[in-house]
Amino acid sequence: MLSKKEKGCVFCRRCKQRDTVENLIVFRGRNVFVILNKFPYNAGHLMVVPNRHVGHLENLKSDEAAEFFEVTRRAVKALKKVLKPHSLNLGMNLGKASGAGVPGHLHMHIVPRWIGDTNFMPVIGKTKLVSVPLEPLYEKIKAELARS
Repeated sequence: MLSKKEKGCVFCRRCKQRDTVENLIVFRGRNVFVILNKFPYNAGHLMVVPNRHVGHLENLKSDEAAEFFEVTRRAVKALKKVLKPHSLNLGMNLGKASGAGVPGHLHMHIVPRWIGDTNFMPVIGKTKLVSVPLEPLYEKIKAELARS
């Protein structure tokens, strides 16, 4: 998510910032927000994040959990409309041992997928290619989430 290591929780810090293409927040709800991943697995990789710093799914309050999954549903719908992926991966890494990059603040990854979107570059070259810049995606996804 970051180009250099920042202290503290990146999601808590982003939540307090204004909505700009630099902080990548495309939607704010009452209890959650949606942010583009700065270093995505694929173009349009979003994360749905609770506003409150909470690391365990079972610790979400009922209203937070309901909104978390409702906004996830809306984000899926927006990505399907804007990017027209063949499919999507949704997932959460709960805890450091599962691979969570930000283990103290849970978040749902929503990754658009297209047939043939994987290649040898990440494995052999330790390089990830993303051919779509974040700025136009930010504007399109933000507009679609505002409509939904």
